[in-house]
Amino acid sequence: MILPVVSFLLWIFGFLVLWRIPLCRRAEEERSGIRRVSVIIPARNEEHNLPRLLSSFEVQETRPLEILVVDDGSTDGTAAAAVEHGAKVIVSEPLPEGWKGKTWACHQGAAAARGEILLFMDADTWLEPGGLRRILDTFLEDGGVISVGPHHRTERAYEDLSLYFNLMMTMGIGAFTVFGDNRRPVGLFGQFLALDAVSYRESGGHAGVRAHTLENMYLAERLRMKNIPFRCYGGRGSLSMRMYPAGIRDLIDGWSKAFISGAARVPLPLISAIVAWITGSILAMAMLVLAAAGYSGASALWMVPYPLFCAQIAIMSVRIGSFGSWSYVFYPVPLFFYFAVLTRAALRRAGGRSMNWKGRDILPAERTGKDAG
Repeated sequence: MILPVVSFLLWIFGFLVLWRIPLCRRAEEERSGIRRVSVIIPARNEEHNLPRLLSSFEVQETRPLEILVVDDGSTDGTAAAAVEHGAKVIVSEPLPEGWKGKTWACHQGAAAARGEILLFMDADTWLEPGGLRRILDTFLEDGGVISVGPHHRTERAYEDLSLYFNLMMTMGIGAFTVFGDNRRPVGLFGQFLALDAVSYRESGGHAGVRAHTLENMYLAERLRMKNIPFRCYGGRGSLSMRMYPAGIRDLIDGWSKAFISGAARVPLPLISAIVAWITGSILAMAMLVLAAAGYSGASALWMVPYPLFCAQIAIMSVRIGSFGSWSYVFYPVPLFFYFAVLTRAALRRAGGRSMNWKGRDILPAERTGKDAG
């Protein structure tokens, strides 16, 4: 009897750390206060992603002042794709020592921007119809800074293996716990950030986090130090993304790069709650297997926690993406895949081995240096 009770108690931790994901909302009346907006897109070998993103602006009722694509040393048709869809291309200067490619590209884009509001967007995202209006209405109502986690669209079965990476990312920023707005988020989503140009400069912008691959987590710290408020939202209905469509190897390498270059600094209470929930899901799976195998100490209750975790993960997955039903019915598969990628990255990091991503070497955290600025 004790094991099903323990598993159920650990199941509750899942809803404690991922309780509610607010969405961007459209104002009832059109706001006259929408100021000039500059969209900044860092892009390295994004020829295939940019057309979808840039085309999504063409169907928005609210149009930005400018769309700046910072071509970060691409070797494909990134610049041509940007120009074809009406964006202005900024050719990146050589990467200075101590900078990451993305932070350097964003810094240059911000320096060239003319708008009062800066929207930083990853090239593998795109706006849903009316999405820009909903995001800007929310930004103007909240004030400060908002970050939006894109709704992850999957098209092929292997892409569903990203489920736990998305869950850990969403849980790890600490924005959607049961405490709601009573606790400020730990971090920001790296795929989309909206803030005014004054707050960007006051926080130090990307120059202040230039040495970090997970710049979104460290930028949140700098905003907190400057008492600049920020909030996080889910992207469903406003902002979507598709990650690593080139194949499973691309997916493995893509998720590995963040682990190799350093983990985010998640508070101990939050990480403990997440670990407790994962432990409960593994316990539920083990009890189901033992009960199905006819283990003498098992009872019918041993088979109850597993479907509870399936249902819970299904609820969570709908909030963050369009993952296939197999990924939560057989959730141990994406869970163990998550652990396998994490272990692979940890071994490379412990051995001081770099990995190549889009033609650049990603160095283990010990060799990247400390935060500058």
